[in-house]
Amino acid sequence: MRIAIFGAGGVGGYFGGRLAEAGREVVFIARGEHLQAMRGAGLRVDSISGDFRVHPVRATDDPAEAGTADAILVAVKAWQVPEAARAMRPMVGPETFVVPLQNGVEAPDELAAVLGRERVLGGVCGLISFVAGPGHIRHTGIEPFVQFGELDNHASTRAKRLLDAFAPARGVKAEIPPDIHVSMWRKFLFIAAMSGMGAVTRVPVGAFRSVPETRALLERAVEEIHRVARARGVELPDDAVAQTLELFDRLPPASTASMQRDIMEGRPSELEAQNGAVLRLGRAAGVDTPLHAFIYASLLPGERRARGEAENPA
Repeated sequence: MRIAIFGAGGVGGYFGGRLAEAGREVVFIARGEHLQAMRGAGLRVDSISGDFRVHPVRATDDPAEAGTADAILVAVKAWQVPEAARAMRPMVGPETFVVPLQNGVEAPDELAAVLGRERVLGGVCGLISFVAGPGHIRHTGIEPFVQFGELDNHASTRAKRLLDAFAPARGVKAEIPPDIHVSMWRKFLFIAAMSGMGAVTRVPVGAFRSVPETRALLERAVEEIHRVARARGVELPDDAVAQTLELFDRLPPASTASMQRDIMEGRPSELEAQNGAVLRLGRAAGVDTPLHAFIYASLLPGERRARGEAENPA
């Protein structure tokens, strides 16, 4: 199976690296110094699940050069998905399917709008990882998992082939869940709450989960997302909020979300795909989400400045 990794950052670098380490045929779509380092010295991954290096690495910034793939794992930032969908067209053959691994729940629809719904699976992953330097990924928290499945949840040969491709990859728990939408929203309960709370408080999870006042806000943030999911027909279990809070309590105290790190460093972030999506999808479903409205409004001026959409006085 020929697998393309579109985006070789913390997520794509880790999962693509594990697949390559296991001997799978993998091509990375990357760019800049990260791409050049991968081409020269390979891909280095420091991981709590075991360090490794892949060398040589097949990597390019030209999707046409990458050639047709059987499966494309999309690992760019959520706000880059529409652009990535258009760019990956040269890699899409008659049998190619695409699996989004973004934070958020809207990427399948965005990919389908460009490539056709029949080519898109649902997908979700979990780990705390980031680019530590050119050609270097660091995985610092959460046992890595990846889940994917057909958008109508029927069993398919192509999903099973991808599952089999992941089977020998160490440091990855791969699954086809009974309902991919439930899996995506379970992750959304966690990541949108963590990103928003971390970005507003500007401290790691260990700090905001341990202060009673901010812990109460964290619980409210998760509950709001749960209500939106239920209103949209996603059958999350009754104890999903409690399970999510337990997950927060198991995180290393220094953990931060990628959206929080981007905001604190003045870069464009996934604000629209996370807290903005809670607000937007809640309104469409008739569910009030006042805490996420506050988080979104608080972070929006900085987001616009990072994107060059607002004045940036000296």
